[in-house]
Formats: sequence, C-alpha cells, structure tokens
Amino acid sequence: MTKRPRVELTGSAASLLRRLSLTHGPLMFHQSGGCCDGSAPMCFPRGEFRTGASDILLEDLRVEGLAETVPFWMSRSQYELWSHTRLIVDVVEGRGSGFSLEAPEGVRFLIRSRLVNTDEA
Repeated sequence: MTKRPRVELTGSAASLLRRLSLTHGPLMFHQSGGCCDGSAPMCFPRGEFRTGASDILLEDLRVEGLAETVPFWMSRSQYELWSHTRLIVDVVEGRGSGFSLEAPEGVRFLIRSRLVNTDEA
C-alpha cells in the first residue's frame, strides 16, 4: 500500500503555483500557527522564508508543469495539532493580509483538511 501524501493541491492551487513560478521562480510554502494570516499557508520564493529546527517538511509537492517540487513546511507546534489531518491547499477569492505571493492576484491560499485514520497516515 502506498502512503498518501500529507499535503495535496487542488487543481486551482496547482494552476496558481504555475503562474506564480513564472514570475518568482521556485516556490515554497510555510504553514505557521498564527502570524499574519492566522493559519493560512504562505507561499514564498524558495529560500526566502528561513526554516529551522522548529519546522517540519511535510511534503515536496509535485506540480504538473513545474520542474521542481514545492516544499510544504509547517511549524512543529502546529503539526502537533494537525498531525491527524490530510491538508488540502486550495485557492479562494479575496486578499489575505499576509506576505504570501498570491496577495496581488486577488486570491489567497487556504487550507482545507479532513481527518485521517491511522491506516492512511
């Protein structure tokens, strides 16, 4: 049985990542526990947000049409609360209040989640 990814993208999120990568190059996500946009995933040019020992790499997201994966990092304290969920990165209309790359586009990334059982984890 293959292990399902901890983080997935909707088609809308993948499409937005392709557009953002044309302008900004390789990308990354960081999911914090409450700064700026609360718990919204923040998208940055890869390496612009410095990760450290308090962060966990949950997934290297593969996006059709992009040569490089998009790493998805989460703060360790946030992961402890969300470890029982599958995270789905989606896009909704409206501007967030953070520093994420999609802000000028009039949309924002959003996390949807669903509970998983131990067989899926």
